[in-house]
Amino acid sequence: MKRALGAAGELAIRSLIDRAPLASSLADAYKGAGFHLALVGGSVRDAILGRLGNDLDFTTNAKPAVSKKILSKWAENVWDTGIAFGTVVGKRGDTTVEVTTYRSESYEIDSRNPNVEYGDSLEGDLSRRDFTINAMALELTQGAPIFVDPHGGLKDLGDRLLRTPSSAEQSFSDDPLRMMRAARFASQLNFTVADDVLQAMREMAGRISIISAERVRDEFTKLLMSENPRTGITMLVEVGLADIILPEIPRLKLEIDEHHHHKDVYEHSLTVLEQAIALEDRLNGPNLVIRLAALLHDIGKPKTRSLIAGGGVSFHHHEVVGARLARERLKKLRFDGDTIEEVEKLIALHLRFHGYGQGEWTDSAVRRYVRDAGDLLVHLHVLTRADCTTRNKRKADSLAAVYDSLEERIDELMQQEELSKIRPDLDGAQVMTLLNVKPSATVGRALDFLLELRLENGPLGEARATEELMKWWADQP
Repeated sequence: MKRALGAAGELAIRSLIDRAPLASSLADAYKGAGFHLALVGGSVRDAILGRLGNDLDFTTNAKPAVSKKILSKWAENVWDTGIAFGTVVGKRGDTTVEVTTYRSESYEIDSRNPNVEYGDSLEGDLSRRDFTINAMALELTQGAPIFVDPHGGLKDLGDRLLRTPSSAEQSFSDDPLRMMRAARFASQLNFTVADDVLQAMREMAGRISIISAERVRDEFTKLLMSENPRTGITMLVEVGLADIILPEIPRLKLEIDEHHHHKDVYEHSLTVLEQAIALEDRLNGPNLVIRLAALLHDIGKPKTRSLIAGGGVSFHHHEVVGARLARERLKKLRFDGDTIEEVEKLIALHLRFHGYGQGEWTDSAVRRYVRDAGDLLVHLHVLTRADCTTRNKRKADSLAAVYDSLEERIDELMQQEELSKIRPDLDGAQVMTLLNVKPSATVGRALDFLLELRLENGPLGEARATEELMKWWADQP
């Protein structure tokens, strides 16, 4: 359905002019070459919502090689890494444009690679998009802009509803990743997912297994980094997608019987995630590592659950098991090495604070806490505080006060000793000179000994460290 702009179209084009004035010059470039160009998909949706950024999506009847030529004249930089799938990217000033030839894209039953065929109309292109709210366009090369909305996306946007342009089964057959995208949009936009879409997700969840781990990871990351990830995660669990892509999460729904009570670990984990998000200002804004660690911090509990005689449940060493499970899962999802290492470390350390009691730790124990956390100390502060989900206000206030005291002690020792830079009082060269040895395992053992002294006693100074080293050396076999 093509129609005059109307209120929504006028808002979209006004937003486009205000936020991305270069779009009209790009449209002129395509029109001058004899082709059509339309702003499409999420860009139109965001323009109507008044949240359009400088990354714009367009569709055109020009083939990819032609788009590359047009963009090479218009843009300052051009990338054609997606040209096999019909997409060419250009950047001019602060505006990045992604131009894709009209297309239909689908997956064979057992294939991980999409089949791409080029279409011949804007309406045909829109009919194969994921959701109606992303199946609207602004045609920019036929005189006055024309708002194109063949599937009622504008109404669904107003109703805050996620529907598919074609049947949900057809849409998810074309690209099973769209099932995860439904959960992501529900989280990002706070939209309701239509019943038929949810039903198709339940019936077709197994199809997600043909999608590459990298694409699943990227979609899950977008969901997790949204303002309300609980909505999307809950949806993934309820329709069965989480059983395939992140099975550790639904496994947190441990059976609770009348004799062995424990808190709902699944709900607890979602609450910890939300509470960690509320503390992210300490990490300078949204942070993937803390969100992953918060969500996954208790995934070791199902494997370590033990019933205590007389009632009760224990989860001994679940932080150790959970750290290992998190590493394995994040590797399967192809997260980068640094992210995996940091999440694993936080999960392994997340119970350490509970040994602090009412402040009984020695300065040595505080030094070791800081030393073990390293660059993730503030992350560990956030995770540990978020992990308190008790409804008992007095208990919660008490835990917060105790952790306040720990942070105060850390700050005091930081000022006195530069805890974040704890090193032995002597370096390797000094050790080799004093002991008259060459580089070897002996030097490493000597430095480990000096580091332990430093952690236990604080700064020793060169003279005392030398004295202690020589005593140690004299006792060596």
